[in-house]
Amino acid sequence: MSGGGTETPVVCNSLSKGVEASSSMAMFGKLHILLQNLGEIHSRLLDHRPVIQGETRYFVKEFEEKRGLREMRVLENLKNMIHETNEHTLPKCREIMQDDLSQVLQRLQTASDAVCRLQQKEQERKKILNDHLIASEKQHIIQWEDFMKEQHSKQAEVDEEHRKAMERLKEQYAEMEKDLAKFSTF
Repeated sequence: MSGGGTETPVVCNSLSKGVEASSSMAMFGKLHILLQNLGEIHSRLLDHRPVIQGETRYFVKEFEEKRGLREMRVLENLKNMIHETNEHTLPKCREIMQDDLSQVLQRLQTASDAVCRLQQKEQERKKILNDHLIASEKQHIIQWEDFMKEQHSKQAEVDEEHRKAMERLKEQYAEMEKDLAKFSTF
C-alpha cells in the first residue's frame, strides 16, 4: 500500500492528463476494494460484536424462557397456597382457636378461682395455726411459771426438811456422843 502510494505521484507527473485520470480511477477502485477487504478482515478478526450480541440475545432468551417458566410455576404454586391458606386454613384455625381459647379461658378462670380459694384456706389455716401457737406459747409460759413457782416451793420444803433432818441428826449425834462419853469414862 505504501509502495502504491509513492508511485502514484510519479505516474501522475509523467503521464498525460487523460491517462492520469483513468489510472487514478483504477487506483481508486483498487484502493476501494482493498479497503473493503481490509474492513471485512478487521470485522471478522477483531469485531466480535455481532456474534456476541447474537449469543447474548440467545442466552437471555433461553434463560428468561426457562427461568420464566420455572418462576411462573413457583408463583402459581405460591398463589394457590396463599389462596388455600386464606380461604380454608386461616378460617379453620381462627375457628378452632376461638373455640379452644374460650375453653382455655374458662379452665383458666376455674383454676384461678380454685387457687384463690386454696390461698384463702391456707391463709385461714395459717392464721388459726398461728393463733393456736401463740395461745400454746402463752399457756406454756404460764405452765413454766407455775412449774418454777412449784419448784421454788418444793425446794423450800426440801430445804426445810433437810434443815430439820440435819438438826435431828445433830441432836442424835450429840446424844450419841453423850452416850459415848459415858462409856469412855470407864
